[in-house]
Amino acid sequence: MIGRRTLIQGAGAGLLAAPFLNLRAQEVHKLRFSTFMPNTSNVYANIHKPWMERIEKESGGRLKFEPYPSMQLGGTPAQLFDQARDGVSDISFALSGYAAGRLPTIELFELPGFTYDGEGSSKALWEFAMQHAMGDFKDVHVLALHNHGLNVVHTRTKALKSIADFKGVKIRGASRTSTQILNALGAIPVGMPLPQVPDALSKGVIEGAVVPWDTVPPAKLNELTNFHTEFAKGLPGYNNSTQFMVMNKKRYQALPADLQKIIDKNSGLEFSGLSGRIIEGGDDPVRKMVIEKGSTVTALNKSEFEQFMRKTAGVIDSWIQDMNKRGQDGKKLYEAGQALIEKHRPKA
Repeated sequence: MIGRRTLIQGAGAGLLAAPFLNLRAQEVHKLRFSTFMPNTSNVYANIHKPWMERIEKESGGRLKFEPYPSMQLGGTPAQLFDQARDGVSDISFALSGYAAGRLPTIELFELPGFTYDGEGSSKALWEFAMQHAMGDFKDVHVLALHNHGLNVVHTRTKALKSIADFKGVKIRGASRTSTQILNALGAIPVGMPLPQVPDALSKGVIEGAVVPWDTVPPAKLNELTNFHTEFAKGLPGYNNSTQFMVMNKKRYQALPADLQKIIDKNSGLEFSGLSGRIIEGGDDPVRKMVIEKGSTVTALNKSEFEQFMRKTAGVIDSWIQDMNKRGQDGKKLYEAGQALIEKHRPKA
């Protein structure tokens, strides 16, 4: 029979434990969020900031973010993936192309003429990565993978009215795939992160840059360029960029299960698609703005697009061969990606 003293001791222990458990349940977990994007950019202001605010609210303040836009946490854009992996940041956002070769499998979605839009291609990218590219992400916890709107070529003094006009023009590319495409077109590719573009343009180091419409204001291309070349509506784009939001794996695993669920709820396929849609949503207003300013927008027709694809076929072959060397079936991966693009692309 349990004695009265034992019962009192047990009750006392319970009283002591209860406040401890309650304090643990109310513990605030601070997460450092790092990106190269400025806080005025479409991506940060309309995707990252609301995402952090939503998670803070849903967690009842138990998750708190410390944002570091514009690389305020230090380092370079190429180091953002490693920062999340190594715990310098808890969450990082960047373009895959800034760290060339780090995420080779999803570079499929950067190939010429591969994507049609932001939202559909982002959902296709997420689904593709979950099926075929998790080896590239084994050291981190993946929150989102997405594209932006279709890339456009913006130039200072020369209008690119045909694929032939690319020859000899110095143009900035955001990734190794983008520079490979430029090289195949006969342009002179110059790789550099976005923050370096305005200075390079103003000093004549480059004549143009490849970015989507929504990125024109942050890069000051509305001030520094006068000509803009895209493919006609309904055609795939010049190319796209893959973007990632990843979290330090140990930091994620150390969170209480209910907070993990809140992060999971706000991540994945739907958030990736939403991100692509929001980014692309900034395209039309910017396009309209540069036209009203007096800039010239050239939409290349289907014939020019077919010539573009012929000239850049080697870029696609190179990616397939690279996948083969890595022990995968590059052609099958390419076809799998195409099928997912078709599944998620906007239907007329």
